[in-house]
Amino acid sequence: MNETLIRWLLAGDFGEPERQEPIQGGSINACARLFFRDGRRLFLKWNDAAPADLFTTEAASLLALRTADTLKVPAVLGCDAQFLLLEDLGDSVPSPHYWSELGEGLARLHAVPQPRFGFTTDNYCGATPQSNTPLRNGHDFFAERRLLALGALAYSRGLLTTEDFTALEAIAHNLQRWIPDMPPVLLHGDLWSGNVLFTASGAAALIDPACYWGWAETDLAMSCLFGGFDARFYEAYCCTAANALAPDWRERVPIYNLYHLLNHLLLFGSSYHSQIRQILSRYV
Repeated sequence: MNETLIRWLLAGDFGEPERQEPIQGGSINACARLFFRDGRRLFLKWNDAAPADLFTTEAASLLALRTADTLKVPAVLGCDAQFLLLEDLGDSVPSPHYWSELGEGLARLHAVPQPRFGFTTDNYCGATPQSNTPLRNGHDFFAERRLLALGALAYSRGLLTTEDFTALEAIAHNLQRWIPDMPPVLLHGDLWSGNVLFTASGAAALIDPACYWGWAETDLAMSCLFGGFDARFYEAYCCTAANALAPDWRERVPIYNLYHLLNHLLLFGSSYHSQIRQILSRYV
């Protein structure tokens, strides 16, 4: 176990854990639940090869979501270049109101406009650096900081053809054709089913964020990418955000998800190329 972590546990009067239980499912970091003699439990993420700011920037995202206080988010208890120690929220089966609670909470998170697009710090979406240098214009932000940043990286690695990247540039430079003006709001940033949690009480919680201030529709789009959430989530979100959510938001989902598909192309390889090309051909 990381020596800095052991020192932190000792200084915090936890002592060394009696045992640790590996948690499966993460593709980038290792995770475990730590059990202590007095019955306390903590959740640990670690990665000995992590970039120096990977966990500190995730901690900043968790703090932003906790400050918003619309859904349960684990408290950060310790953070280092190689580990992140969190409150253990437990896990269970969802309560009958889980999906509605998640939709309502996300809509409340998205209800507070932010002054600009970006964030307090750059961070990571998975293991991919995510630039959050602020901009006033949302179309410019999504084009430059999201689509073109990852597209150029994928092209440089030979994961996109010249034709692909030209099509991506055409979409990025014409986003106003499809995406209306919308205010920036605080986003989870990586909202798929693996990053929401059924807590020990069955309540809804958010984990593993990649926060930034952007268009609310992009969080909803990400939730649709890998099979989608339960229909009760979307119903509750739409009811709560009735005056803010455009009824045609689903028409823009493929454009928003180009960003996450490009990220998966970078992280996991060419199996995502065909999905990207299908979206490019739809809009160009």
